Amino acid sequence: MRRHLIAWLCKREWLTFLLMGVFFLLFGVMTANIFVLLKANIDLFLDYGRMVIADGALLQLAELIAYGYLSLLFYILFKTCEHVLVNGLAGDHPQRRSPEPR
Repeated sequence: MRRHLIAWLCKREWLTFLLMGVFFLLFGVMTANIFVLLKANIDLFLDYGRMVIADGALLQLAELIAYGYLSLLFYILFKTCEHVLVNGLAGDHPQRRSPEPR
């Protein structure tokens, strides 16, 4: 599956570049938003203690952690696109390599 995705991205460098920009923007927006909301959520817990759990602050904390992992996924996709483009510029695409002798 991974090799097919990498090969598909190698054939479409313009689309890889476009996707890399989209993933970069999504990662940046989500990361900045997560830090602001996480700080507010932790301050709420520190100010009011366990009382805020009934108001949904614990659920919000779980959602923020999930958004953090989604942001991590966007970063990994960005780095994958970057890797494909850098290897393409260096002339080191996997399908262009000769097979290794066994």
